[in-house]
Amino acid sequence: MSSKNIIVAFGGVSPEHEVSVLSAMQAIASLEDTQYHIVPLYVTKSGRWLTGAPLLDLENYQDLDALINQATPCTFAHNDLGKPVLQETEKKSFFGSREQYPIHAVLPAFHGSEGENGAFQGACEMYNIPYAGSRVFASSLGMDKVKAKELCRAHGIPVVEGFDFDEAEWAKDQQAITSQAQQLGYPLIIKPVTLGSSIGVARADDEEDLIEAVETSFRFDNNLMVEKAVSPLMEINCSILGAPEDMQHSVCERPLGQEETLSFEDKYQSDGSRQKGMASADRIIPADISDELTDKIQSLSRKIFKTFRASGVARLDFLVNAETEDIYFNEINTIPGSFSFYLWEESGMNMRELMLKLIEIGLKQHQQKIGRIRSYDTNLLSEKAMKGIKGLKGTKQESS
Repeated sequence: MSSKNIIVAFGGVSPEHEVSVLSAMQAIASLEDTQYHIVPLYVTKSGRWLTGAPLLDLENYQDLDALINQATPCTFAHNDLGKPVLQETEKKSFFGSREQYPIHAVLPAFHGSEGENGAFQGACEMYNIPYAGSRVFASSLGMDKVKAKELCRAHGIPVVEGFDFDEAEWAKDQQAITSQAQQLGYPLIIKPVTLGSSIGVARADDEEDLIEAVETSFRFDNNLMVEKAVSPLMEINCSILGAPEDMQHSVCERPLGQEETLSFEDKYQSDGSRQKGMASADRIIPADISDELTDKIQSLSRKIFKTFRASGVARLDFLVNAETEDIYFNEINTIPGSFSFYLWEESGMNMRELMLKLIEIGLKQHQQKIGRIRSYDTNLLSEKAMKGIKGLKGTKQESS
């Protein structure tokens, strides 16, 4: 078994499940014929962890039930040497053994929910596994649009005016929220706080639209945000690759949609197919904007990437007033669709080079982590400490 197994992790309990599969398949295809052996880690829509060769073929995902039956349950574990492995939890035959794959690094290709919000990254940290992309802090913060914008506002990065609320607040006092929306002024944009790919995002031109949009968005998230619509709107995105101490920016792009706010269909089905992921979306690259505006957005992207302590590859999305060219931070995608490879191709880096660079950055960050003191010898479990615990037990008994 190769000592350089790359675990490509994807799927997950998320409305963006299918988008994640597409990004993973693109990454897997790009890493063929490299020094790495690719091992898939597919998380089903119900949260099961599976591995196996059938998961490497995109066509098999047309029949998920059949694919799941062909795959093998697995989990992270440690082998006899204490090294992290991806271990099958079921034998393939009565006399067979559970396969173990020593982990060189993990390449997360999740979008949304537990895969992108830091939870999976936390599991990697617990098992001391090197992984590509942002660490737990940036991942969790980037997934929460409200907290992300609060951080940007605190660092002087412009954001659109708005407010947020949860389902309990809506049920308790809907009138207060609709009044707050009225004061903000229509048209407004309603969006789930912790989702991406424009799922659940809607525009409201009046209170009736607002109520309908809120009820729909609550199907996807318990927390929603309402923001003043930027008009005339121009969306501009830029990708950053690296780490806070060493990063580079891509060219900018201007996505094209059928509406003022890009929908899921605009992003993933604009060519009548989802097979190309974000690469299928209509866009202008490099963005047809002035050099001055391009420089501002690239500079802001670098500042935000560093502020979030992000790493690996991220895409920074901005809302721009097409008349005034005022720029507003919209969100940071710590695992962008298709890893934003289409932006890096325009910057002179192909998909394979991008994936190899991501793995390299992840390995470097892991080395930096394990090079620090990670334990501290104390005498807290000494006999004296144990006597103290016994004393507490005695106090409890006396008082009962």
